Amino acid sequence: MTILTTGGCGYIGSHTCVELLNAGYDVIVVDNHDNSSPEALRRVRKITGKDLKEYDIDIRDKEALRKVFQENKIDAVIHFAGSKAVGESVKLPLKYYDNNIGGAVTLLEVMAEEGCKRLVFSSSATVYGDLNPSPLNEEMPLGDTTNPYGATKAMIERILKDLCISDPDWSVVLLRYFNPIGAHASGLIGEDPNGIPNNLMPYISQVAVGKLPQLSVFGNDYDTPDGTGVRDYIHVVDLARGHVKAVAYAADHQGAEIFNLGTGRGYSVLEMVAAFEKASGAKVPYAIKPRREGDLASVFSNPAKARDVLGWQAEFGIEEMCRDAWNWQSHNLNGYK
Repeated sequence: MTILTTGGCGYIGSHTCVELLNAGYDVIVVDNHDNSSPEALRRVRKITGKDLKEYDIDIRDKEALRKVFQENKIDAVIHFAGSKAVGESVKLPLKYYDNNIGGAVTLLEVMAEEGCKRLVFSSSATVYGDLNPSPLNEEMPLGDTTNPYGATKAMIERILKDLCISDPDWSVVLLRYFNPIGAHASGLIGEDPNGIPNNLMPYISQVAVGKLPQLSVFGNDYDTPDGTGVRDYIHVVDLARGHVKAVAYAADHQGAEIFNLGTGRGYSVLEMVAAFEKASGAKVPYAIKPRREGDLASVFSNPAKARDVLGWQAEFGIEEMCRDAWNWQSHNLNGYK
């Protein structure tokens, strides 16, 4: 089978390409490198010893995307491409609605034209909003998202569900990620954010290597064991393997199905700092700052459905997540540059 990955040069996309190739799939990548590096795919080839095809295009370019489908027999699509920085989405909402929703609609239109109706979508736990209590499960209603990034994920989920209702030939798997961290054990690919990191783990690792002076911990008065926010962190390789399971499921399934991809266990910010210091041997200085508006005390998954239906569950613990994040960062001080 041939799998098209949109945004396949990105953090999660590149790790998923590795797992797809290792599982025997042929892989085609489309990516405009807005927030990724083509160097990632060179390293994917090195890790796997296998080749893949790549196109440097924007998925909103319908003619270019149509050409990709016409030049290749594509069996299914994993859709990663999209803008993903929460803070930027608040400042630039039109960019996010255009890129994320516009790109998804164009992709779906071309897929329908070309008769490819198997899709795995990269969604997010942000769609649960701030009122559903943890552990979060797939039967809970969509919540009120707190930023345009989350709103685009929720809207695309609605679009995909409506599409499956309108045409029963579609098979769509919606994967709601929790907090991906870590890197491939080789240290060749990992998370390489533009500018100041938005997420906790790359910020911690950049403090540990001296690129940033200290970590800001936003709030230490939450109702959690140590007062800092608790999140469900998942190793990016576990997450990537979830996509391989989802592709296999989509091949013999109709309609839209939702799965959480998380560990079901939450760790606080200070627990993450301690685990990273232990794994790296480096110090991570931090300063307590006021809470950020919209942050929740504790968010973690119920991953039972993915285990029972997909036969997937997370295998790596927090030690491996921190170890592999440090291995990547310490050997790639400036990411792929």
